[in-house]
Amino acid sequence: MAVQIGEKKQAGFDDPLGMLSDCHRRIERFLAALLLISRSKRGGELSQGEKETLSSALEYFRTSGPRHTADEEESLFPRMRNCAAAAKALERIEALESDHTAASQAHDEVDALGRRWLETGHLAESDAARMAALLDTLSALYARHIEIEDQQVFPLAGQALEASDVSAIGDEMARRRGLR
Repeated sequence: MAVQIGEKKQAGFDDPLGMLSDCHRRIERFLAALLLISRSKRGGELSQGEKETLSSALEYFRTSGPRHTADEEESLFPRMRNCAAAAKALERIEALESDHTAASQAHDEVDALGRRWLETGHLAESDAARMAALLDTLSALYARHIEIEDQQVFPLAGQALEASDVSAIGDEMARRRGLR
């Protein structure tokens, strides 16, 4: 997505918890775009701009979504599990990992439907309804999931984890993106 004038500067790898939260804003924006197109077009013909938006949103969830999940499940959550001060977050972390699995499955189906829509120029009524239902489910899941992470898990991680752990998380995130 393009940078907007007046938009908050995005966090860097030196602030991996901030980067994870910034990613949530992108998830919300791309999901909102998918919801808008799905609801307004209902599987019908898309304008060139709508095709580009749909394609960009699908690509975001296909590539960046799995990296974000790996950032949490492979870098952040294991360190929180090993930190006594973060022990109270363990139940939340398990629920968040369950959310990741459910979201991944829904995104796979949305991606298949969205690609078909882009390839054929339309979706059958049943497929359009299925896509809308999946996106509504994802919207509800992300609203709850993101609130828990942004309001509870990330602040707790920032307080409980050692600076060296936070730095290592940032390094691992950069490596996942081929930057280190």
